[in-house]
Amino acid sequence: MKNGSFSMETTLEFLTTRKPEREVDRHWPDEVKAKIVSESLRPGTTVNEVAQRYGLRANSLSTWRTMARQGKLIPPAPDDAVEFAAVIVDPPVSELPPKMLSRPEIVLGPVTIRLEEGASAARIAAIARALTAAT
Repeated sequence: MKNGSFSMETTLEFLTTRKPEREVDRHWPDEVKAKIVSESLRPGTTVNEVAQRYGLRANSLSTWRTMARQGKLIPPAPDDAVEFAAVIVDPPVSELPPKMLSRPEIVLGPVTIRLEEGASAARIAAIARALTAAT
């Protein structure tokens, strides 16, 4: 102190409550939220990646995703959306087994016996028995 006066260095310090730019709370319109949610639902994309891209907290994006599941946000269809067409499948048409021969034949050596079309198994067996008994 000299001659009744004193000197003091002053340092000013400002304290703010402002968050870093990345974490600033913003009001996001529902259309923008829905678009961001849609991006986060793409295969191979993580919530953290998308949140970081838009400068928002991952838990905010998770909340928006929950809102979308509850129908409170309607995400737009992705640009690369797969579209489906209606397909009607008719029951299979029962096909008859192809006919090998139009008439059954019994071949015994040089002898061939051709039976009438649609001959019953009993008739074919009776003829086969008669042929074997004759030989």
